[in-house]
Amino acid sequence: MPRDAQDPIQASPVMPELLAVTAAALPPVRDVLEQAKAALRALVEEGGRVSSRLVEVHQTAAHGVAWLATYETALSQMQNWGARLSEAGTFGEAEQLILQIVFGEYLNQIEGGIPMGQGELVRLRDMGVEGGLEGEAVAALMARGNSQAARTRLIALCAEDTGEVIFGASGLDEEMEMIRAQFRRFSAEQVEPHAHGWHLRDELIPMEVLEQMAEMGVFGLTIPEAYGGFGLSKTSMCVVSEELSRGYIGVGSLGTRSEIAAELILCGGTEEQKQKWLPRIASGETLPTAVFTEPNTGSDLGALRTRAVKEGADYSVTGNKTWITHAARTHVMTLLARTDSETSDYKGLSMFLAEKTPGTDADPFPTPGMTGTEIEVLGYRGMKEYELAFDGFAVSGENLLGGEEGRGFKQLMETFESARIQTAARAVGVGQSALDVSMQYAKDRKQFGKPLIAFPRVSGKLAMMVAELTVARQLTYFSALEKDEGRRCDLEAGMAKLLGARVAWSAADTGLQIHGGNGFATEYAISRILCDARILNIFEGAAEIQAQVIARRVLA
Repeated sequence: MPRDAQDPIQASPVMPELLAVTAAALPPVRDVLEQAKAALRALVEEGGRVSSRLVEVHQTAAHGVAWLATYETALSQMQNWGARLSEAGTFGEAEQLILQIVFGEYLNQIEGGIPMGQGELVRLRDMGVEGGLEGEAVAALMARGNSQAARTRLIALCAEDTGEVIFGASGLDEEMEMIRAQFRRFSAEQVEPHAHGWHLRDELIPMEVLEQMAEMGVFGLTIPEAYGGFGLSKTSMCVVSEELSRGYIGVGSLGTRSEIAAELILCGGTEEQKQKWLPRIASGETLPTAVFTEPNTGSDLGALRTRAVKEGADYSVTGNKTWITHAARTHVMTLLARTDSETSDYKGLSMFLAEKTPGTDADPFPTPGMTGTEIEVLGYRGMKEYELAFDGFAVSGENLLGGEEGRGFKQLMETFESARIQTAARAVGVGQSALDVSMQYAKDRKQFGKPLIAFPRVSGKLAMMVAELTVARQLTYFSALEKDEGRRCDLEAGMAKLLGARVAWSAADTGLQIHGGNGFATEYAISRILCDARILNIFEGAAEIQAQVIARRVLA
């Protein structure tokens, strides 16, 4: 018998009738999820309601259910992705391999332990589930889906790619792919050649780059045309954020500042505030920053203590804020402060559009009543992080968002869907960047007479990066589409952010491993990408907070 007929690596590893097999594997996953939800309800319900106290007591089980629900949604969206591609005639060999690898791996993780963090697995028994996944389709995918043959073949196909496009079809329409191509060119030409130098020198991203981004419409992408924006979808925002972050997370995150501010004003502002601020933000004339977090409060925004005291028609702000991104050279702060001193929870908070004078290197905070100290960080540079102190800082009364006190927390909550979708897109971009440089390094670097990519464990690592990035990408696009369709999507957005952040960190960590000792040298881009990826599990809701929120929503 010829060698090729005996060698499983040479034989086609795509499972026959794949979409039918993966479709048949979804009901058992949903059955296990329902069992886990029922077991969790029995632990955390008190008087017919979910008890916050009991959710904290049974946090491992609750967060496990959140991750299990995320996996169920992710697999469902991968199934939909495969079906759409099949119908369009673009479900090629690489896409089929990605689908079966994802199903094979995630089904095995559900059965054996889902990684909630490094060294932190949650198993079905931790969620009160007896038994496991059942069915022939599940058994087939677990046994053969994520095989060495499938991983090797996938990377053989990906190695033929130029690296200028994502591996595997995105499933988006032609307009979205045109937007992707435009921002990929910009990122490759204007960002990637300089990103590592900005990081190593801890420099602000040059204003020339921001001006180019403004000309391309980044800051007004989703702002309605009536207010000077382009009125595009959240899906387009995902594509733009992904490609900019693929070049450098700092550049991708510049758009986040405007996205958060615009969403706050659109959802909670008066018509006068919309007319005044949105066109300026859309054009890039006004650069905003978000000023929410305080020392010792973290994610507990209801415990904020910065006070805004009314003095005549205006307000005087006193207090401290921390982890304020791009604080120095911005023009306006979306500032959350307590206007009702009698309260100690979220009910007494108000949101302000607090104007300030942009600073310089010599004088970063020239506005009276505020000072700032830079926080040195491992990664996520290019905008700089600051701790701010306010002492009698003046805010015009007309800049109280919505013109009504006590609505700040609710207004902020209305922006979380978009912020988390955008963060998930940034995570996909950072993970794709790790894959880009690692794939190229594995092709170029030779050991023992052959390129690294020829070694099964290296190609296997790359294959899992490709597969998981596809999952994170599809979950992100799904949450964006739900938002575009006007449906509540805080659950989907939270899942996309939770999984996307883990995938980005895994891709960066794996990429550094592929680089070996060189990856530990600061001259290689993967060292920066690793530092940048680490923040994604923390900001816009730490992974633990995100899992807590998802668990409560799943039970609702």
